[in-house]
Amino acid sequence: MPDIEARTMRKVLRRFVPLLTLCFVVAFLDRVNVGFAALTMNRDLGISASTFGLAAGLFFVSYFVFEVPSNILLERVGARRWIARIMFTWGLCSAATAFVQGASSFYTVRILLGAAEAGFFPGIVFFLTLWVPASYRARVIGGFMAAMPVASVIGSPLSGYLMSLDGLFGLAGWQVMFLIEAVPSLVLAVAVWKILCDSPRHAEWLSNDERNWLTSTLEAERASRAPAVQHSVLGLFRSPLVLFTALAYFGVTGFNYGMSFFLPQIVKGFDLTIRQVGYVSALPFLAGAIGMIFCSKHSDRTGERRAHLLVPLVLAVVGLAGSTLVTGSGTKLFLLCIASFGVFSALPVFWTIAPRLLGPATAAAGIALINSLGNLSGFVDPYAVGVLKDATGSFDAGMQLIAAFGALAIVILFFVTRGNRVSGDHPGRENAQAQKNLMRTQAH
Repeated sequence: MPDIEARTMRKVLRRFVPLLTLCFVVAFLDRVNVGFAALTMNRDLGISASTFGLAAGLFFVSYFVFEVPSNILLERVGARRWIARIMFTWGLCSAATAFVQGASSFYTVRILLGAAEAGFFPGIVFFLTLWVPASYRARVIGGFMAAMPVASVIGSPLSGYLMSLDGLFGLAGWQVMFLIEAVPSLVLAVAVWKILCDSPRHAEWLSNDERNWLTSTLEAERASRAPAVQHSVLGLFRSPLVLFTALAYFGVTGFNYGMSFFLPQIVKGFDLTIRQVGYVSALPFLAGAIGMIFCSKHSDRTGERRAHLLVPLVLAVVGLAGSTLVTGSGTKLFLLCIASFGVFSALPVFWTIAPRLLGPATAAAGIALINSLGNLSGFVDPYAVGVLKDATGSFDAGMQLIAAFGALAIVILFFVTRGNRVSGDHPGRENAQAQKNLMRTQAH
């Protein structure tokens, strides 16, 4: 059995994880490269910080509206078709951002981009639950979600370089950046269509014994799982547990979007060139990538979830709030690295906990609901930061607001994760017990 397990998971992970990680790198880059565009686009279009914050955040309004319907459709038509569709349409919308003329067209394109991308991340999380046993899930989701900081590590210098190509083809640097960075999503849409597979039962690249092992393991887990939420899809909207978990995720994701949209402008205050801003802005996200990979692997190895979620979030709050209280560029950058390390370390652990609160019948919609409600921070926080920046002339008050939402998330998650509901993920133990339970059920 261990040989079959190792052989099967090696094939599954090699086939899906690199492709999905690359897709998420591109998705996240297309979502947040507007933060770099703001360095010159705001001036070219004559828009204020609050207008920019509103436009950046409108992405998440349409993302929220279409998130749950998108994931329901994904479950019906299959992940391969739907994820490929998502990638192709968001690529077109991202490229269209190069041609905005003012606030109204900027708002429109951001709304269309959010609608196009809705369902991508929760769809991937749901897809992984169909292929990856629980004892592997934190490291796999951690590797996949490492695409967020990796996108910024790669994208910050790339965006800075493309932004410096002002005048190429008669376009402004920010227009060049949007057009070139939209191309990979169009190409990867074809790769997703050809490579993804909707079920282990249809995986011809697995042998019979590998398919049987993977299918029985996943079915055993689903049969033995006692979800904390037994509601119908509509009932999820009335579940205090789901809604509080979504509120906590609101606080967690606020760190991510606050830094992604405004870090280039904060770093520009260090008196750097646009290219230098690109390189320096990558450092906090490099720290985040390291934290995400290390923390998720350690959580899987020890089987512990709660501390691996709460302690990094404390670091995120301390780091971001502390960065607003210092004046030195080096110290501010160091504290921003601490904040990034903390929030990105917590994210994959959060997504190993959240699906365990849901029943199999509502997993796709429940994941999408938590994700879409939580991602409303991408609308609220950038708009609030922009308004506070116009009012105070500094990003400090906005960053302090984001840190306060993060502190609230820690309090909520402290209570949501109490008890044994999210424990017991030690590698091998859960799978073995799940298979025994399934065998007993079949015997009766």
